Amino acid sequence: MSEITLIEPQKKDKLRCNVYVDGRFYCGIKLEVAVRYCLKVGMQIDLKKLDEIQLETEKSQALDKALNYLSAIKTKRQVRDYLEKKGYTQAVIMYVMERLEYYNYVDDEAYCRAYINCVSGKGKRAIEAELLKRGVERSVISSVLDEVVEDENEVSAILKKYMRGKENSRENLYKGFKYLLSKGFAYDTAKSALDSYDIDDEDN
Repeated sequence: MSEITLIEPQKKDKLRCNVYVDGRFYCGIKLEVAVRYCLKVGMQIDLKKLDEIQLETEKSQALDKALNYLSAIKTKRQVRDYLEKKGYTQAVIMYVMERLEYYNYVDDEAYCRAYINCVSGKGKRAIEAELLKRGVERSVISSVLDEVVEDENEVSAILKKYMRGKENSRENLYKGFKYLLSKGFAYDTAKSALDSYDIDDEDN
């Protein structure tokens, strides 16, 4: 058994409260629910029971919040993190995610494709790093990126823009090559852009 050590109103929603168990934040629930189940400081409670209370009373609200959050496409991890910050237990989060996946409201593969279509000036390595940061599994990212071919014309244009106003020295060209690598482009793609760089096109 665990002990409820604090129940306090939420700052942004006075109709909800945060419940702390054994000195640590555990979940958020409606004040009326806390009253209905006679939750109070010092009360001994089974955490499974607390999970059941939140699942039964707040799963619909949690689903509504998740759907509102999905007004812009999000990854599964982003939705889970959002619900955790809202104070929902894992039981509620699992219920919501199952509903969202069942109705195809969350789809990490579709998210990857949408992100790739919107982003510009970044290579595959940079895109992979950003998608990993957003919680997409590496296997999903790899599957989508396998279909992507880095546009050598785009990379050459990025190099030309970088070199604009700079002296066409070997040192600056090498810095331009490193710049392309820092943008996440593959070594071979960056090298090809460097090899095809036409100094006569450079505006001095």
